[in-house]
Amino acid sequence: MKGKLFINIFLSATLVVSSIYFDNVFIGEVNAQTSDDIHPVSRNRLPPVNREGLDDFGKELYDSYLEEGLSFDEVLGPRGIRIHSPRVAEYITKGNRYLRYSSGIDPKMRELTILIAARGMDSEYEWTAHENIAREVGLEERIIEIIKYSRPIPNDLGREEEAILKLGREVIQNHKVTPDTYAQALNIFGRKQLVDIVSLLAHYTATAIVLITFDQRLPIGEDSLLPE
Repeated sequence: MKGKLFINIFLSATLVVSSIYFDNVFIGEVNAQTSDDIHPVSRNRLPPVNREGLDDFGKELYDSYLEEGLSFDEVLGPRGIRIHSPRVAEYITKGNRYLRYSSGIDPKMRELTILIAARGMDSEYEWTAHENIAREVGLEERIIEIIKYSRPIPNDLGREEEAILKLGREVIQNHKVTPDTYAQALNIFGRKQLVDIVSLLAHYTATAIVLITFDQRLPIGEDSLLPE
């Protein structure tokens, strides 16, 4: 009970401070970098969700983000958009956790798949959030650049990387997957793992659609890593 009371006080204070900070200090810079329908705090078309306006389920979900150690900015990212519909936010969050951390997808293949979705949708926010994560988990720099600059797939890639790249590009760009590409991926990953990889690709494609629709901007001072 004390913990939740502290979180409530913290959230209220943070919202007040954030509002004063942006309104009185950086409002000129914010207006220069955003269009008229972009909120200066959330950096997208929606205002930060009002915790007190949520039902009990929504409040518990909101508090759980902070209890997990997420920062205020992270609550205002893709989760901050989805939490305007708490049941959707909970559903998507559970699926994201499974696909990223419990499905057994190799971290390099995971980030490769996410980058394919981000680049395929030209999602500046999603790409910038994951390019360095891909490096941290060991994805080769040349593979990152192949995706980033839409270069042809070379013949000397690893079997797994080649299969995911081919499948991802075909389904996003052509809206179909050839029998040969499907057979190659199925042979390498098996049924269960292939379903997980394709679901991860679909999840981050859907996330990109959310970010694009609500025009999520990068935090002030953070440069885009996605080519123009």
